Amino acid sequence: MMTDPISDMLTRLRNAIMAGHKQIELPGSKLKFALAKILETEGFLDNVHIVEVGPRKLLKAKFAVGDAGIPKIQAITRISKPGLRVYKKATDLRPVRSGFGIAIISTPNGLMTAKEARKRSLGGELICEVY
Repeated sequence: MMTDPISDMLTRLRNAIMAGHKQIELPGSKLKFALAKILETEGFLDNVHIVEVGPRKLLKAKFAVGDAGIPKIQAITRISKPGLRVYKKATDLRPVRSGFGIAIISTPNGLMTAKEARKRSLGGELICEVY
């Protein structure tokens, strides 16, 4: 039984990038799809969609690449874990890597980037940082 599906998703993304894969296919859910859509709007992933294969849902995405063919995701780290939840107020949200990365936060209004949460004055659980 898996206790942390978000960590599993981030680990699969990290492993696929290190192995040189161009796209990824992983078990889908509403939360994972929302997380992948944020990564797509921020330019880290391309062509994110859910495919239903029988009773299962699969999340498929392609990695966005830069000029030299290197994936735009350099590092992805899980911040809040099941054993140690990390919550931040809107005033405590800081830029990631001097504004070159993003932090994804779970707010009462759904998942969003920390930058958007600061604009809306919303705090919540800090899910991960991507740069």
